[in-house]
Amino acid sequence: MTGSSSAQPLPTHTAQNADALIGWTQAIYLLHAISLGIGILGAASVVGAFLIGWPSIVAVILNYVKQSEARGTWLESHFRWQIRTFWFGALWVVLCGMFVVFTLGLGLLLVWIPLGLVALWFIYRVARGWLALNNRRPMYT
Repeated sequence: MTGSSSAQPLPTHTAQNADALIGWTQAIYLLHAISLGIGILGAASVVGAFLIGWPSIVAVILNYVKQSEARGTWLESHFRWQIRTFWFGALWVVLCGMFVVFTLGLGLLLVWIPLGLVALWFIYRVARGWLALNNRRPMYT
């Protein structure tokens, strides 16, 4: 496309911008970890706290708000990782719910197994992503 003025340039990344963006990414992992902690220590389930708890809702909104600032940097992979963790987890929970509905409620006896696996998957994704961020490594999905 020659002469196209609709293409937006990639943001200019300075050390200060990168540090600020690392801080945002840390905060987003922290919000997800708080949701997991609420699920582990509170009356809510880990999966429920992660998907409908206010910290994770705020985190996923921040992911979308700040994602464009990370475009073209190694942090972009962390934003993608965080967003995918939230939405793929939501997909698995919906599929578990559909299983219960289609088995006319009999699936309630078995649905705790896949929901437990989803909870462990959430913990794994947050921990692995946060460790990679602390080591200043991108996430490879």
